[in-house]
Amino acid sequence: MSGIEEANGHKPSGLAHVFDPAFAAAPKPDPAQLEFDLDARLRSVVSLQSRAPEDAFSSSYLGTEREGNGVIIGDDGLVVTIGYLIAEADEILLGTEDGSVVPAQGVAYDYQTGFGLVRAAGDLGAAALTLGSAEDVVEGGEAIVAARGGTAQAILAEVASKREFAGYWEYMLDEAIFTTPPHPRWSGAALLDASGALVGVGSLFVKDAKPDESSSPGNMFIPIDLLKTVIDDLVTYGKSPAPPRPWLGIYSMEALGRVLITSVAGDGPAENAGVEPGDVIVAVNGREVSGLADLYRKVWATGQAGAMVELGLLRDSDILTIAVETGDRSERMKLPRSH
Repeated sequence: MSGIEEANGHKPSGLAHVFDPAFAAAPKPDPAQLEFDLDARLRSVVSLQSRAPEDAFSSSYLGTEREGNGVIIGDDGLVVTIGYLIAEADEILLGTEDGSVVPAQGVAYDYQTGFGLVRAAGDLGAAALTLGSAEDVVEGGEAIVAARGGTAQAILAEVASKREFAGYWEYMLDEAIFTTPPHPRWSGAALLDASGALVGVGSLFVKDAKPDESSSPGNMFIPIDLLKTVIDDLVTYGKSPAPPRPWLGIYSMEALGRVLITSVAGDGPAENAGVEPGDVIVAVNGREVSGLADLYRKVWATGQAGAMVELGLLRDSDILTIAVETGDRSERMKLPRSH
């Protein structure tokens, strides 16, 4: 499934063939059974294409060309999407339901929540969606997953679980929303509740939407509640007012409760300190690490970016202790031109 893992970063439509049979069989929302105008809500989901410079930090792992969706949330053309689609992008285009293409400018990418904001330079031909609350989404219930394309790109999904999520790129949510079956165009897709309000934005394809089942493909959504806490600052300043978290510059995977470093960011804090791919992190500041989420919590608890962190590493059969001066990930990224 390595192709899918790679596509989680940028161009999911390239894997649409993998999902076509399941997507075609997925239940569709019935407009007659809804208390809102489904077509009007779906027009608020637009396509998003972006291009980042080849020398951008994120281009090495996301590629320079990215595509997905965005959701209109402001009468002034403000659109929310998943942040990795617009990271360091110098060209952003939004596609509307009637086929129009409208240029947009990046407003913010919040690394802590994972949301991205852009503002359209022209009329998108649809109203802003109301922001709901993920608290109203219950496990076992239903929600609508919608990509740009109207009813043909909308499915009625089951809320498979709501639980903690830890990503390999030093990212974690205390609670994310997981749905099944998977949508083939999940990046930036809208998750709508029974009232038609936006309750989540699509982030990933996952194979464990139901963690108690051996194989349960689906999607992970970031709860919109997290955006509400930072949106004013993101629009005004292009970033959250919270101090930047300490960043190691590692990419890791968890197996049997252990954290294996699969790669390190070039010229990043970990690489500069001597951390290598293949190292297993067993401790942070002398405290045992039990998994990815535990690693992040222990590192972030040391303070803000710039804090020194001692990593206990298993390398081959040796135990090493390496001090890493953490960094601020945002300083490696090109800021949106609007800020």
